[in-house]
Amino acid sequence: MKKSKFSLLLILTLVFSLILAACSGGDNETGGENDGGKDDGKAKVAATQELKILDSSEIPTMDTALAEGSTSFDYINNVGEGLYRLDLKNKPVPAMAEGEPEMNEDKTVFTFKLRDAKWSNGDPVTAHDFVFAWQRAIDPKTASSYGPYMMGGKIKGAQEITDAAAAKKSYDVKSLGVVAKDDKTLEVTLDKPIPYWEDLFAFPTFYPQQEKFVTEKGKDYASNKDNLLYNGPFVMTKWDGPTGTEWVLEKNDNYWDKDNVKLTKLTFNVVKDSNAQATAFEAGEVDRTWKLSSDLVPQYEGDERLVNELEKTTFWLKMNQKNNEALQNVNIRRAIAQGFNKEDFVNSILNNGSLVANGQMPKDFVTDPASGKDWREVNGDLIKFDAEAAKESWEKGLKEIGKKELTIRYLGGDTETAKKTSEYMKNQLETNLPGLTIKVENVPFAVRLERDNSQDYDLQEAGWGPDYRDPMSFSDLFVTGGGSNRMDYSNKEYDALIKKARTELGDQPEEYYKTLLEAEKILIEEDVAVAPIYQRNSATLTATKIKDIAAYDYGPDYSYKWAYVVEE
Repeated sequence: MKKSKFSLLLILTLVFSLILAACSGGDNETGGENDGGKDDGKAKVAATQELKILDSSEIPTMDTALAEGSTSFDYINNVGEGLYRLDLKNKPVPAMAEGEPEMNEDKTVFTFKLRDAKWSNGDPVTAHDFVFAWQRAIDPKTASSYGPYMMGGKIKGAQEITDAAAAKKSYDVKSLGVVAKDDKTLEVTLDKPIPYWEDLFAFPTFYPQQEKFVTEKGKDYASNKDNLLYNGPFVMTKWDGPTGTEWVLEKNDNYWDKDNVKLTKLTFNVVKDSNAQATAFEAGEVDRTWKLSSDLVPQYEGDERLVNELEKTTFWLKMNQKNNEALQNVNIRRAIAQGFNKEDFVNSILNNGSLVANGQMPKDFVTDPASGKDWREVNGDLIKFDAEAAKESWEKGLKEIGKKELTIRYLGGDTETAKKTSEYMKNQLETNLPGLTIKVENVPFAVRLERDNSQDYDLQEAGWGPDYRDPMSFSDLFVTGGGSNRMDYSNKEYDALIKKARTELGDQPEEYYKTLLEAEKILIEEDVAVAPIYQRNSATLTATKIKDIAAYDYGPDYSYKWAYVVEE
């Protein structure tokens, strides 16, 4: 296939990156939010509205039912749209829904009127498209991870469908609480009132899909740009599928709000090396990088092109208890969680403003309504680095399982920062836990998702950013059999607390938070189901000519709907 000029220049950039990197400094990790600056009302809009942007990983899937990572959600959000959409200020606003819905008295039944909107092929977007997409996402035959996670305990009938399939009993996806009253009227029924329902309906899992198109494409649906329909601000005019390293978005002329979309073309390329990204940026070949490694961040301190953002994303070590006797032992898990120096990791490996994490919930995400304090301040540090205590827990755990030494596989990513993280964890854990051997396996993001789904790992560095602004977005991740659990963790008391919060406390915020605060203590302090590492700060290089990229605290990371280019 013929390569674009942009692709060729990036290849040349990679060749020269090591030479130029020597002039620019060390190595590290960041991540971040970049809006490129807000409009001051003085800049003149440029005649050409095109951008070239870098990413660090390929798109695993563009199927809203199968997507489960921020890379997929980012681009699905830019080419698709649900009932609601997050605006420039992180507020959910009506999108496919024409205004606010009608609700019953207890706020469990919503009736949405849909605006006149079209798919990219000119067909109207109808209520039936939402019904089909939601039923497909909850159908166990689809094997969606996010369908059961986002709908279970929220949309009426969703949990029953999942439970029936797990028990090998019959189920009917038509029992899901979503009904098309007519082409433009959608009725949604919840199990119980949910305070974050607007955020929920803005999330990509709840976007529509056209049944006729999906059925015609069959197994090829969402396999590349030609096997997708679009109802959002942009369409994909280039994407070869999950192995593709370049994709192109262009303005969707059939989008209902096209007059507010200024960009005409966005070209994305995958470059995993941060030095190569910075080199391409400085050479003027790209307008925006992905999240930089830590060695580059200090070099850009004070530079208006560097934008930092403390994300609401927590990283931890998942400890897979499936078929692993050692990790089924709480003392072994506790030893691992206590056995690496987080402060040193954040300061020397990341060195980008990220924070040590000693709990599941991130800082500055939600506030306890009873005290008015940040969640992290209320629940405090639940598991900290302590080499001596780690060794004691380790020796106790080894005795309990009748072992003197262990070999544990560590699954990490293939980016520059991920590889450094893997080596750091290997060194720390092998040093502080005598008799432990860590076998590192660094793989591409899509492969890591596959292995996470099949639970083909022992330890895995994983991050979680919230899908909606509520602690439940973190709390229900690890319920028994949950779609995002994938490590065979199970605690009946934990499950009961989550269920109580979901089903009984939706209109009692103080008791709701108290219950979820208690659940976090069980998960981290008592069971040590995961080992918190850090809360990510991110940094990107963005050309000053770019204005109004929407950067989000939850759900997709970025939207380009309102972005535009000004003259410099």
